[in-house]
Amino acid sequence: MKIAEIFRSLQGEGFLTAMPSVFVRASGCNLRCWFCDTPYTSWEPEGEDLSVDEILRQVDALLEGGETCRHAVLTGGEPMLFAELVPLTAALKKRGLHITVETAGTLYLPLQCDLMSISPKLAGSGPTAEQDERWHIRHEQSRHVPEVIRRLIAEYPYQIKFVIDSPADCHAAETWLGEFPQIDRSRILLMPQGTDLDALHQKAAWLEPYCRQRNLHFCRRKHIEWFGNVRGT
Repeated sequence: MKIAEIFRSLQGEGFLTAMPSVFVRASGCNLRCWFCDTPYTSWEPEGEDLSVDEILRQVDALLEGGETCRHAVLTGGEPMLFAELVPLTAALKKRGLHITVETAGTLYLPLQCDLMSISPKLAGSGPTAEQDERWHIRHEQSRHVPEVIRRLIAEYPYQIKFVIDSPADCHAAETWLGEFPQIDRSRILLMPQGTDLDALHQKAAWLEPYCRQRNLHFCRRKHIEWFGNVRGT
């Protein structure tokens, strides 16, 4: 399994914000969002191939000492690309850890998972044809797989987290949700796109009131506020 980084930090997004967690970040993605904040796991994937045993060894070392940490986050890139996630999550669950898997919801694996954090990619999330014609086509063809979404929300506790760059994305998210009436709207979060505080604050100025009006959760990117857009956070 190609791994970009394994680190301990605080969860910065979603319903478990501020929870001490060990993060295992897979390197590799089947999509190419223009706004990807971890291009070293997608556009230019970095890292090394590690066995499940080696990943667990590093996780165990991070869990030792210091503040109690009982949460593991499998993220990326797209961790669902790797079949090794099945034995890895089983081993983490045996250690008594709460497991979050962060995914775009285009691929399925039979995992041990306590929170499936699904971030659907809306129209316009991929590069333009001028930027990258091959990935413009491939991203659009791959970004929405309804049968996978239905299976994930049926089998796991979940949160649905949309990245919102403009008001048009809010409409696109509502259209997407219309395809899945079974989704609990109390599990939906809208998060501003941005990797610096100025951009996040500008979008929050209109996105947060929008969420209040529609009884949706506004999702802050607290790790950007706490640490900036740096690795290992």
